Amino acid sequence: MSSFKSERSAAILTRAAYVSFVPIGIGTVLLGPMLPFLSARWSLNYAQAGALFTAQYLASTCAVALSGALVSRFGFRFAMKLGIFLMAIGIAFLMEGPKLLGIFCIAVYGGGLGIAVPAANLLVAEVNPERRSASLNWLNFCWSAGAVACPFLVALASRHQQVSLFLTLVAGFSLMVFIAIALMPRDIVEPDVRRRSPSGTLATVQENLAAFLTLAALFFLYVGTENGFGGWIASYAKSLGNISPAESLMTPSFFYASLMAGRSLAPALLRAMSDVSLAKFGLILACGGMAGLLGSGGLTGVLVSACAAGLGLSAVYPITIALLAKEFGASSSRIGSAMFVLSNIGGGLLPWMVGISSSARATLKAGLVVPLIGCALMFALYLRNWAGTEGKRDAGSGDFNRSQPVPPAAKS
Repeated sequence: MSSFKSERSAAILTRAAYVSFVPIGIGTVLLGPMLPFLSARWSLNYAQAGALFTAQYLASTCAVALSGALVSRFGFRFAMKLGIFLMAIGIAFLMEGPKLLGIFCIAVYGGGLGIAVPAANLLVAEVNPERRSASLNWLNFCWSAGAVACPFLVALASRHQQVSLFLTLVAGFSLMVFIAIALMPRDIVEPDVRRRSPSGTLATVQENLAAFLTLAALFFLYVGTENGFGGWIASYAKSLGNISPAESLMTPSFFYASLMAGRSLAPALLRAMSDVSLAKFGLILACGGMAGLLGSGGLTGVLVSACAAGLGLSAVYPITIALLAKEFGASSSRIGSAMFVLSNIGGGLLPWMVGISSSARATLKAGLVVPLIGCALMFALYLRNWAGTEGKRDAGSGDFNRSQPVPPAAKS
């Protein structure tokens, strides 16, 4: 009976995380396709528009720091519910007032994302110890589904002057997910993330400091690189002057569609090669796509480059999270809070650097060198010898393995 409950809980919790990542994907990338619209509405230059990303990710960074404490005290589901609720509120009121209210709403839904995203990622890693990389790729596939749909929906809503209605529908969808998680049966149990003390976590970091620093850099660079590239594609396409506004707004969807396609292929590819090898091959492709965008002068070049970059980046983030769980085992939930803080700092800083560089040189091509450099640095970091990690037993969630007794249920 205990084994059955553990298997059932793992399956339901994983599916709940998958579903929650669809609206989370919409919310995460919403600012990118909305940027040309908001810039015109609020009369923003490149640097001021880039600061909107900073507002979102500054709030998200603070929330990530809180997420680990919430998970440890109340459980994964509580953090996911709170984060999704805040995201819904922020998106619902984004267009309901002046610029200051809009920036505040960006910060609110950014904070919600900062609470929910680490909780869902670490939950999936915990309850799927035997196939972390594959499960995390499917989780981020669901995120990509929302991210792909978002620019198309923004373009459609903008064409019919129904942007406020679109935001209301996204908020309503998010609230439906919140209610579904809240109504989850009480017998669903979560991994016990309180089994590792802070002092024990510090000792684990000191024992494996090189891996900690490498993973910290990867978390920082990945989210910043993805946001710096995906968040500015629509503005770059519009700046070329030979692409219609509607086509410009939809260009990020090709980037996120490639992310989604790559994540759907990754579980099969991981049966043929190691996760580290897949990440390295992907980063080479992503560098090629980002370099190609800088030489693009029309819609075809932009779309091909965006697709290559998205396909290359697709498996990197899930694999990085899986490496965190492999390296630090039972401490990964606590250490993950620090890693996700760094990822949010990168997510806010690098897109802002794109805006600053573009304003300084009066061209977005100068700014888009920033994510290209970030991609090249990640490839260099993945050249680290991960052999010990790849051969290490998946002990990070051993007590939640289906063959183990069920741990005490965390509060939901």
